[in-house]
Amino acid sequence: MALKAAFIFLAPETEPQKHRSLIVTPMVELIVVGVPDYASAEAITTDLIAEGVTAIELCGGFGHIGTARVAQVAKGKAAIGVVRFDCHPGLDGKSGDALF
Repeated sequence: MALKAAFIFLAPETEPQKHRSLIVTPMVELIVVGVPDYASAEAITTDLIAEGVTAIELCGGFGHIGTARVAQVAKGKAAIGVVRFDCHPGLDGKSGDALF
């Protein structure tokens, strides 16, 4: 059975239902989804878990606060990991914590 995982990235003006892709390999089924802010990430996390996702990795734009918010929503139903940038190049050199 393949791991069902997701990668959530932050990008202004994204729409989670529109900016979404699926990559299927023999070992991993990966959903990649863009969200515009932390609140949208929380909502999509709930949806992804309902779809059977058990591992979610967050892009480097998520700061400590954003990561904690997603982890709290996941409630242990999915493992939460994060790529780390203190100053994300895609967010004008800021952490999502400074923006959201």
